[in-house]
Order: sequence, then structure tokens, then C-alpha cells
Amino acid sequence: MMQFGTPRSPRRPSLTPMIDVVFLLLVFFMLIARFGLDSAIPVRLAGAGDYSGPPRLVDVAPGTLSLNGIALPARSLLLELDRLTDSGDDIVVLRPVDRASLQRLVETMELFEAAGFANLAVVEGS
Repeated sequence: MMQFGTPRSPRRPSLTPMIDVVFLLLVFFMLIARFGLDSAIPVRLAGAGDYSGPPRLVDVAPGTLSLNGIALPARSLLLELDRLTDSGDDIVVLRPVDRASLQRLVETMELFEAAGFANLAVVEGS
């Protein structure tokens, strides 16, 4: 029998190149990833600024909207607010009540902004 020398144990592959590739991929994907864009809703602090004219307090409940304590559908409420304001710059005060969700408040704010009421103030509700 022919012997060529002592057999060597199999050599383990080096993990260093694989780790380098993993880190390069990690850096690549972190650089190209699009993170969520921050968005802001302009809201005035209640009590800041001059309030004039008739009261315009909108209670935002989970299922209804009320203007000065009177429940109204959204379209009627917007028409009544239009009657109570001189311009879209007049302050409209929103108050979440009955554990209204933040989403409900934001939807109401978007509804008012689309109707031209840009000066909204939020007060703490019940």
C-alpha cells in the first residue's frame, strides 16, 4: 500500500468573509431603507390667541359630532359653523368626549380643514 503522508483533518472554512458580507449587506439595506416620514398636524393650544364671536365648541364623540351641545350630522355642522364664523381663520374649538379615539379626532380635523376651517384648537375632553 502506498502512503502519501499523514492525512490532515478537514479544514474549517473561515467565517470572516461571510461576516464581512453580512455587515456590508446590513449597511447597504440601512442606507437604502425608507423610514417612515414624520407628519404633523397643526394644532393651536387652547387659550393661545384671541377668540372672538359666538361660541364654536365641537364635541367629538365616537359616533357623533355636536356643536355647542347640539348633535348634528357632519354636513349640517359645517354649514352651521360657516354661519357662526366670519372667515376660515376664526378659531374652532374641538373637544374629544366619551373616550373618542385619536383617529376620530384626526378625521374630524381633516374634515374641517377640507371645508376651509384651518384654525383649529383642541381642548382636553372627558
